[in-house]
Amino acid sequence: MIDRAADAERYEVVCGGFDAPLFAAAAIGERDRVLDIGCGYGGTTRSAARRAHQGHAVGNDLAAPVLEQARSLAADEAIGNVTFETGDAQTYPFEAGGFDVVISRFGMMFFADPVAAFANVGTALRPGGRLVFATVGPPEGNDLPRLLATAMGGEPAAAVHSLADPAHVEDVVTGAGFRDLALAPAETTIALGADAAEAAAFILAWGALSPGDLGAALTEAARPYETSEGVHLRSTAWLVSAVRP
Repeated sequence: MIDRAADAERYEVVCGGFDAPLFAAAAIGERDRVLDIGCGYGGTTRSAARRAHQGHAVGNDLAAPVLEQARSLAADEAIGNVTFETGDAQTYPFEAGGFDVVISRFGMMFFADPVAAFANVGTALRPGGRLVFATVGPPEGNDLPRLLATAMGGEPAAAVHSLADPAHVEDVVTGAGFRDLALAPAETTIALGADAAEAAAFILAWGALSPGDLGAALTEAARPYETSEGVHLRSTAWLVSAVRP
């Protein structure tokens, strides 16, 4: 059984290094209505709600058990202007024009039909509303997918890098009806533990991956990333922003 509270902390270790550039680009105002796509345990949704303290933040995700933990964390932090809804953002019936800003931290890469999904998300924005999201960068700039692939004897999952090509991002986002597209690179380091064994234990405990009995293989795959200060992985992303006409 997954310890959801601990798993939420692991998500922040892996992804939290991109929060500062994401929120700087989103420029959420105190009265804004914010939609967070693929919100997971709601770390970014809660951050959005704090910024929009006279507005509201809604987190959307497919995983109902994850959203239950998100609600619990929001209650623990006494954040009252946040709600969470379960659904597929590709088809979910969002309130038309109900939001000023849509954000996503690595929640936009897995759609079966990305143009349709971005178009549906666009319906949730008011005219002039802003879309800002982080998506995983090129494979050569991201150590974690490569480490996992090495341990499992395959190639990095293609879906993770589905929006890694800026030209493809442009085709998808503009094809969905957005304008004023901008991309900027972002980079951080993921610290997974003091040594390869700790890094392997971290990955094995991370509920998103369920890699099975791969402890020894993960430990060996993590060894090239050991430093005197622990296992540090390079992580890169594209920070994408656009506007609904």
